[in-house]
Amino acid sequence: MLDTKIAQRLPADKLKEIAKRCRIDILEMLEKAASGHPGGSLSCIDLIVALFFHEMKLDPKEPLWENRDRFILSKGHGVPSLYAVLAYLDIIPRSELATLRRINSRIQGHPDRVMLPIVEASTGSLGQGLSIAQGIALGLKLQKKESRVFCLMGDGETQEGQVWEAALSAPKYKLNNLVVFIDNNNGQIDGHVTEVMDLRPLTDKWRAFRWAVQEIDGHDFNQIIGALEKARLETEKPTLIVAKTVKGKGVSFMENAIGWHGVTPNKEQLQQALIEINGGLKS
Repeated sequence: MLDTKIAQRLPADKLKEIAKRCRIDILEMLEKAASGHPGGSLSCIDLIVALFFHEMKLDPKEPLWENRDRFILSKGHGVPSLYAVLAYLDIIPRSELATLRRINSRIQGHPDRVMLPIVEASTGSLGQGLSIAQGIALGLKLQKKESRVFCLMGDGETQEGQVWEAALSAPKYKLNNLVVFIDNNNGQIDGHVTEVMDLRPLTDKWRAFRWAVQEIDGHDFNQIIGALEKARLETEKPTLIVAKTVKGKGVSFMENAIGWHGVTPNKEQLQQALIEINGGLKS
């Protein structure tokens, strides 16, 4: 458990092991709930692990510490990944993962700040998270705080017009304390993003909006760490990191399969998935 109010800077090999264990928690809670979104949760878990265990200032003993860095999960349906990380940090009890999506549970199918105040925002109506993150980042700037804001969006979600309004305004206010990941797995509920509403050329668009843009492999922890280190040095612009990912990453029969966007595994499928993931875990 982390117990200091500083970024931990855990190395890539340690982050990889944490992410594998979080994948197990994601799959187990989704199977038990019989409802949820495995594909996008598995594609973004490496990014969230890198943020919480390498980059962000936080204190698990005081989750709402005033000077913490903030994380906004704009693609709210991927929240099982966030719950898995919070449980790993003992911010929520591991036993609570079994209550995913149950009535009156704190851990709902999308982040609910009323039920679970340690999440920074209620999200799930896609396209709104970047605006929330920008507002927090601007507020921190006005208060002359050194805290930073990290936002994770889905690629399909960036089809929403509100995203581009925020994309236009964040550079105006020189929000170098704002870092945004796009989980670029090319999958959404209706099909491949490139077929539903093609975003290409994605990086060119964001550069034209005057963001500091990077492209990385979103499952390579060395690349994720490198991108975050570069973002840390940015003095004028918000940073946008396009992370190429695989929907359902880590489970062979889920990878790049659009059908696993919002369908949970049964017991037999769960066991097969756990065998595959456990095969890559250290004893």
